[in-house]
Amino acid sequence: MTGYGLASTDHENIKFAVEIKSLNSKFLELNLKLPRAYADKELLLRNVCSKDIERGKVNVSVNIERSAENLKGATINAALLSKYYKQLEAINIDLGANSGNLLQAVLNFPEVISYTEDEASDSEWKVLNETFNTALKNFNKFREDEGAVLRSDLELRIKNILQFFAQIEVLEPLRIPQIRSRLNQFLEDNVGKLNVDQNRLEQELIYYIDKLDITEEKIRLRSHCDYFVEALKGKDANGKKLGFISQEIGREINTMGAKANDAQIQQLVVGMKEELEKIKEQLLNVL
Repeated sequence: MTGYGLASTDHENIKFAVEIKSLNSKFLELNLKLPRAYADKELLLRNVCSKDIERGKVNVSVNIERSAENLKGATINAALLSKYYKQLEAINIDLGANSGNLLQAVLNFPEVISYTEDEASDSEWKVLNETFNTALKNFNKFREDEGAVLRSDLELRIKNILQFFAQIEVLEPLRIPQIRSRLNQFLEDNVGKLNVDQNRLEQELIYYIDKLDITEEKIRLRSHCDYFVEALKGKDANGKKLGFISQEIGREINTMGAKANDAQIQQLVVGMKEELEKIKEQLLNVL
């Protein structure tokens, strides 16, 4: 599932900001961007993310903005710079070369400019950790809200399938007498009523009608739909389970359509298939 969480805190002229974004993925793919001063906290924060997020392509960005008085900046080694400059200048004079960009070249020499790394104090880490936890809380709240919307949609689709199913249950008992009547009429029209062996006809009808019976499919379909709704209410991540249940629902719907031998029932089966496809599309967001 997608997710987004943002939190920021101002502390002693320092602004701490944490942003967490995620896209759907079957596994946890965590990209954590931290300031160098907090590099030793990376494993700790990764463990927290792994425990709370579980799955998704997640990008975590931690930024720290210091005010001008808190910036340590860079230090120029003037003596070393002067030494390099004079040496290059003497070489240029001997070679008769252009000396216009000597200073720029010297500034790029090793150890001429050194940068002082920011050091993270315990108080700053405490503030950053609290900011991180707030961003993670906001991130989880975002996903919970999205999940609630998704659950409502899935419950609606299952409800629609069961409504189609209820109409099938009304039509299904009428199907067998109609099939019997059509077969009798066909035989009478083609071989004559007196030439029909009623005992043999009854045997063939029983065999044929048994092949068209969808009682078991109806029982299993209702059971799978109830189980789907039950799994939706679980607190654990049930994306894969819901995917498996939807496959079973599809299998029973397809079998009912194949056995229906009735135009009205087959139309209702098509309606159930449409709802099931919408369920499968939504489940791609939680697998």
